[in-house]
Amino acid sequence: MRRVIVLGSTGSIGVSTLQVIEHLNREGEEQFQVVGLAAYSSQALISQQSARWGNCPTAITSPTSPVLPGSFTGPQSALQLIDAIARPGDIVVGAMVGASGIAPTLAAIERGCHIALANKETLVAAGSIVTQAARRMDVNLLPIDSEHSAVHQCLRSSDCEQEILRVVLTASGGPFRQATLTEMEQATPAQALRHPTWKMGRKVSIDSATMMNKTLEIIEAHWLFGLAAEQIDAVLHPQSIVHSFVEFVDGSTIAQLSPPDMKLPIQYALTWPKRVLGCAKRLEWSQLGQLEFSAIDPERFPAVSLAHQVIRAGGTAGAILNAANETAVEAFLCGRITFPMVARIAAEALGTVKSGPASSLEAVLAADAEARSYAARQIESLV
Repeated sequence: MRRVIVLGSTGSIGVSTLQVIEHLNREGEEQFQVVGLAAYSSQALISQQSARWGNCPTAITSPTSPVLPGSFTGPQSALQLIDAIARPGDIVVGAMVGASGIAPTLAAIERGCHIALANKETLVAAGSIVTQAARRMDVNLLPIDSEHSAVHQCLRSSDCEQEILRVVLTASGGPFRQATLTEMEQATPAQALRHPTWKMGRKVSIDSATMMNKTLEIIEAHWLFGLAAEQIDAVLHPQSIVHSFVEFVDGSTIAQLSPPDMKLPIQYALTWPKRVLGCAKRLEWSQLGQLEFSAIDPERFPAVSLAHQVIRAGGTAGAILNAANETAVEAFLCGRITFPMVARIAAEALGTVKSGPASSLEAVLAADAEARSYAARQIESLV
């Protein structure tokens, strides 16, 4: 029986994770028991989830949530949940939104838990700390993002890092893939949230619309797979069928294909290194049609160019970019800034806030706070 703690259980990844576990318990040889759940504010849903799993402990991280009997409550509650129940060998699914996932993920690693990571911001902001801790504690750090899961699957065909020439992540292009600059300037939050392929949370949907999500994923790939900036690229692929390519030095390229369904990468992370009968949608090859690929327009999607800048800068540059972006996304969703200003404010913060060594979680969180403050001042000057 594998114990699982789901951080972000009421979001799209968390809900899908629990559905995958239900499937695995019905169909698989290995059984999974959910022993802890954390969410931001969805008290009714997390209470239902907890009841389904034997009234397991829960955490509500919103600072304004009322205290629930038997639940940890407040901004540090996910960390408290990990401190109270995590055991060596547990699987912790990291699906919290933004930088809030860093501390509980690190705490889980320090307790010897294996990490199934959907929270890309954890590696973007604190990649060196997280990966060093994972190596020191000898725990698995497996990606749930479909692109990184695809890379992980493709790399199973090679046991030598020197064989890898480059990795190419695919991007759907979001709702503004064919929009003009004028249309993007006038875009509303409702339009930006209307993703053509994936059903995601609000923050991730806006990141997809600006293509900041691809920036974060390129940085995440650097930490997950030990790749240099020039070894990671991204292309537009609106069908979202090919999730990533891995190019090898001999000229061979291996790709991972599947319908856009997060249940597949979730199950892969939970059952690795085994593959078992899945509950995700399957490709209908006779109806697949065309697969299109094209370059990303740097004028309409300037955020993507920031990824290599962050990788080369190192230190707390990732924390600065991520924090400024989170602040700008929230301002756009509240109608305070225009859509193009999201990427612009993130880029300005990266160029203005001084980056230092990411020597500790405290250093990362200090850079995060400074970048948020800078972005907030920039937004205030525009309102």
